[in-house]
Amino acid sequence: MPTRPRQPFIPLFAAVLFAVAALAAAPAGAGIFNPETFTLQNGMQVVVVPNHRVPVVTHMVWYKVGAGDEQPGKSGIAHFFEHLMFKGTPSHPNGEFSQMVARNGGTENAFTSADYTAYHQTVAKDRLPLMMELEADRMTHLALTPEQVEPERLVILEERRMRTDNRPGAILAEHVNAALFLNYPYRIPIIGWAHEIKGLTIPDLKDFYHRWYAPNNAVLVVAGDITAAELRPLAEKTYGQIPRGPDITRRRPTEPPQMAARRVVLRDPRVGQPSWSRSYLAPSYLYAVNGRDEAADPYALEVLDEIMSGGATSRLYKALVVDGKLADNAGAYYNPGSLGPAKWVFHANPAHGVSMETLEKAVEAEVARLLQGGVTAAEVERAKKRMVADAVFARDSLRTGAQVLGAALAVGRTVADVEAWPERIGAVTPEQVMAAARAVLGPAHVTAVLLPGEAS
Repeated sequence: MPTRPRQPFIPLFAAVLFAVAALAAAPAGAGIFNPETFTLQNGMQVVVVPNHRVPVVTHMVWYKVGAGDEQPGKSGIAHFFEHLMFKGTPSHPNGEFSQMVARNGGTENAFTSADYTAYHQTVAKDRLPLMMELEADRMTHLALTPEQVEPERLVILEERRMRTDNRPGAILAEHVNAALFLNYPYRIPIIGWAHEIKGLTIPDLKDFYHRWYAPNNAVLVVAGDITAAELRPLAEKTYGQIPRGPDITRRRPTEPPQMAARRVVLRDPRVGQPSWSRSYLAPSYLYAVNGRDEAADPYALEVLDEIMSGGATSRLYKALVVDGKLADNAGAYYNPGSLGPAKWVFHANPAHGVSMETLEKAVEAEVARLLQGGVTAAEVERAKKRMVADAVFARDSLRTGAQVLGAALAVGRTVADVEAWPERIGAVTPEQVMAAARAVLGPAHVTAVLLPGEAS
């Protein structure tokens, strides 16, 4: 779930109590965002998240395609389209889309993940029809000519040099993913390999566009000062006029059982802060790992993540940073929202003068203490209350509801799944947390070490 926004005028403890009480007082089955939904005749799913605090809306179009859907040898093509969609159509030449958004006081952006590509604008409510017309136009009429494609190819190659090739941590992350995922396409970087980006042809791009960019492979989410009754005629007038595209079944390889530990070490003279991490393959809401889905419940793993790394009083931070003075930072990461397998990651940065070996042994000791001693009922209850509070605070954000719902629907989950999250978290028991921990935190993992020094 999303990070809790800061509450500058309310003490944190009081804010958490208020949020938990608010959700507890809600009727049974009450959800987080309470969206309204409908589907256009061409198959486009539409979600409305009403929020009437200000006359502003966030408009997002999510396409159910990401880097994990690319053909072998065509890495980077999904991200390429994140750039190309701003280039122009016959009706709106190169650059006009962004200029019109800016002239109408809006902001815009886009992002690509392994599982989806999304485009969004935030504008005053009365500018929403214009945004929908522009977005519907580039859904089907994108200009894919050498004049549009080749300059953007150079931009993407430079982006890769800046964000990956010039950053040792990003280089290490690519190697970790290649080691962690033996067969699943998450082992390929979202931005793509440079030599494959250079080899993408205009026919490649056109085939990809005509296959994936269609209303029945997209989700429209609008959050803000609007209702479904107001949005429906606008959606039918714009997106509803686009013909349905081919029906697509996303086919991806599965990940085989993992049997061995791996270690990835990168030394680079540009490293200023050494780092250590250990990554495990974990289930997502939609993907079971090694057939252990019953034990490795993703909701239980979310609660465990909160216990291990949810703030300054969490187990890892307290043991390594506050009490042990061994690390400048320590925590864990787990996000089960992916279409494929998820990752459970422990990470830490050593304090000055602390060796990487000492830090690694300290993290391992905390994991052993967890697996041997378990978690307490009090820890689980505190974690669940904080997480439910996060869900309540998420209602305040104009964009959070659109982000959470769009990401879920783009991988094949449902609105009901999202809305049931507080109830499912609330039902997690200490026994489930420990069963999940023992199922995931096994001997098959990837340890990554980033160090200064001569290049590896």
